[in-house]
Amino acid sequence: MTAVAPVSRKPMNLHRLREMHAQGEKITMLTAYDATFARLVDEAGVDCILVGDSLGMIVQGHGSTVPVSLDEMVYHTRCVARGNQTAWIVSDLPFGSYQESREQALRSCVALMQAGAHMIKLEGGGWTTEVVHFLTERGIPVCGHLGLTPQSVHALGGYRIQGRDEAGATTLRKHAAELAQAGAAMTVLELMPSAVARQVQDENPGMMVIGIGAGGGTAGQVLVLHDMLNITRGKLPRFVRNFAAEGGSVEDAVRRYVAAVKDGSFPDETLHAY
Repeated sequence: MTAVAPVSRKPMNLHRLREMHAQGEKITMLTAYDATFARLVDEAGVDCILVGDSLGMIVQGHGSTVPVSLDEMVYHTRCVARGNQTAWIVSDLPFGSYQESREQALRSCVALMQAGAHMIKLEGGGWTTEVVHFLTERGIPVCGHLGLTPQSVHALGGYRIQGRDEAGATTLRKHAAELAQAGAAMTVLELMPSAVARQVQDENPGMMVIGIGAGGGTAGQVLVLHDMLNITRGKLPRFVRNFAAEGGSVEDAVRRYVAAVKDGSFPDETLHAY
């Protein structure tokens, strides 16, 4: 596989992402938490940058994403926005910044968008539907997040695969449909059987489903940048590929990731047999 050569491109927007999805082109997303990495992944051709609350674990050294504050997310979003030129920036609403009320969620979104976010991501289904509808009615692009939702890791009993039984899969599909109907343009599906993720995408064709540990039947893929560069310490999920293994620069590794997602060679379904 040959890495994609650098090209100049226009700034990504929601209309272009939807066009890519409609045409069957896979959408690529990676995390970044600072200006340097944001510029690098943008220049390497990533479609979307996720300013994830995973920074609590990757950057701050916490054991989960729960301690991350809204002020910290605003700070890192601002850093990423300064380094980025063309990628679509998705920022996480951290734990405690949207659960209280729709109005609290709106205030949190305003802070992140004023810092440079183009889309806001929140976790969970069911109760979030009303919040998503409230936000999208006010012109805020929303990305959902279902399956393994790290902010709820204690309630889930740890980092466990979701939707393995019929009841769990049915709930995930129901919540995804509700998010789509509420106006979510995108939803991340994390750590679930590929058949379930594919069903969610097939049943909600207008919503861009981005997978992480959810197989290849989605509109696109996201990984934590530090994971795919193999610089995260400790055991990594088996679905993560080390794109730095072939050598070269960090930018080369990111380009290999982009190329692999675009041509469908990542993720590897043989490593995803839950």
